[in-house]
Amino acid sequence: MAKSPEVEHPDKALGWAARDTSGVLSPFNFSRRVTGEKDVKFKVLYCGICHSDLHMILNEWGTTTYPLIPGHEIVGVVTEVGSKVQKFKVGDKVGVGCMVGACLSCDSCTNHLENYCPKAILTYGAKYYDGTTTYGGYSDTMVSDEHFVVRIPENLPLDSSAPLLCAGITVYSPLRFYGLDKPGMHVGVVGLGGLGHVAVKFAKAMGVKVTVISTSPGKKKEAMEHLGADSFLVSKEQDQMQAAQGTMDGIIDTVSAQHPLLPLIGLLKTQGKLVMVGAPEKPLELPVFPLIMARKLLGGSCIGGMKETQEMIDFAAKHNIKADIEVIPIDYVNTAMERLQKADVRYRFVIDIANTLKSNA
Repeated sequence: MAKSPEVEHPDKALGWAARDTSGVLSPFNFSRRVTGEKDVKFKVLYCGICHSDLHMILNEWGTTTYPLIPGHEIVGVVTEVGSKVQKFKVGDKVGVGCMVGACLSCDSCTNHLENYCPKAILTYGAKYYDGTTTYGGYSDTMVSDEHFVVRIPENLPLDSSAPLLCAGITVYSPLRFYGLDKPGMHVGVVGLGGLGHVAVKFAKAMGVKVTVISTSPGKKKEAMEHLGADSFLVSKEQDQMQAAQGTMDGIIDTVSAQHPLLPLIGLLKTQGKLVMVGAPEKPLELPVFPLIMARKLLGGSCIGGMKETQEMIDFAAKHNIKADIEVIPIDYVNTAMERLQKADVRYRFVIDIANTLKSNA
């Protein structure tokens, strides 16, 4: 892809940024590039808070450059389009997820898997084609190449659809790719957080029998009565886990903390699939013998390509799937990060950018 043209007069923008590893965010004035011929500019209305935002703010993955404006669950309304934009017009409801660039020519890109492109450009904290740093959605405006913009269907509320651009596609893609989307199948979901709760909703909409697997007995009522799970296993209870041995076609593991894999592998049927979408900071212990003895598969998955992300959003609109959210003002974001560290959110914070960011300008 060609580099963006030189910009003489970038657009002024306002966001909230982390400036060091203290984790504190504060107002930050910066510039968005002017809208290029294939770019879509939109007013940001809402932006979800992903756990990876917290990792990046604290530089826990060692890749952060400051100042950092997080946010890759970004939704809003188009205010300007470039002369060669074909898919969007002013006034459209749109979103941007985890990517704003890719080479568009490698094997992954030509197979609609831009998320696995070696040159994929992340929405924030990365280098864009013109050498500038990408800034995320904790800001009042967004500019992106139209290829990486998703259309939000009219019947989906913008606030509760924002987390689908990361959490939603992160669980939708492996359900589809690993063939765990067939009616009558039995799928386990490990962890009932931001990812897990939408995994339950998508799997149920696909006609799948869903069992939530959690360390917290107190989440059983929530899982079954509110989210519609068919059953619930407390992973610490040996009797429950033993009784469910060999019953599941697949498991989506959303947990990002250290946890044993052996009990989960035991829940799988012969040729069952355990798919990791959580990202623990330290390596997990992998027992190989139970994989070998029943031809079980351990796999992974990371978000999805743009075609599949649009497919996921359209599927969510058709089946009325939304994230369960807590909407917050921008000046609550530091408290939200503290609560996120304690897993004190049900299930996703979403920042009301349009109504609260402007008061800090």
